[in-house]
Amino acid sequence: MMHNIAVIGSGNTFFKDEGMGLYAAKYLKENFTFEPSVEIVDGGTLGFRLMPLLQEFSHVIIANTASDDTRSAGSIVVKSCYELLEGVRIKKTANEVEIAEMLQICSLLDTMAEVVIISIVPEDIISVEVALSTTLRHAWQQYIDIILAQIKALGVVITPMESNMDIDTILDIFSNPSIADSKGF
Repeated sequence: MMHNIAVIGSGNTFFKDEGMGLYAAKYLKENFTFEPSVEIVDGGTLGFRLMPLLQEFSHVIIANTASDDTRSAGSIVVKSCYELLEGVRIKKTANEVEIAEMLQICSLLDTMAEVVIISIVPEDIISVEVALSTTLRHAWQQYIDIILAQIKALGVVITPMESNMDIDTILDIFSNPSIADSKGF
């Protein structure tokens, strides 16, 4: 396994706040360069199909939403894979279940990346809408800053690009996917 880094944006953009991890990954991809390079991955709702990435990379950061009735919407939690697996929490979406099960299976393998999960508590994962709640919009910059800090802690130099794609443009791209925009990602 080489010393390389991936950021996986996970979630379902059809259910409002649940797309937050994907939007964050798209934001990183469009607004920053990384040295050494960081692979930005559209993890969507791939769940178990993400397993090879946990063996190919030495470090993986998963950006997603995580239901947590003990925290308020917009709260951000950073956990290692093992901290996540030790915790008891109710999983409200298929994506949350699959990510936890994938990490549990991979933790039994001989080779697995060092995994950090950066989760934000969603406010609305019921509405069928490509959008973010006001609460998550207010937490957006803090969420991005925490992800960037985790990347930087791995020794990566992060450089902002001259042009900046904002969250509204990203939401529009996911709402109206096209081949020109790589179907959203």
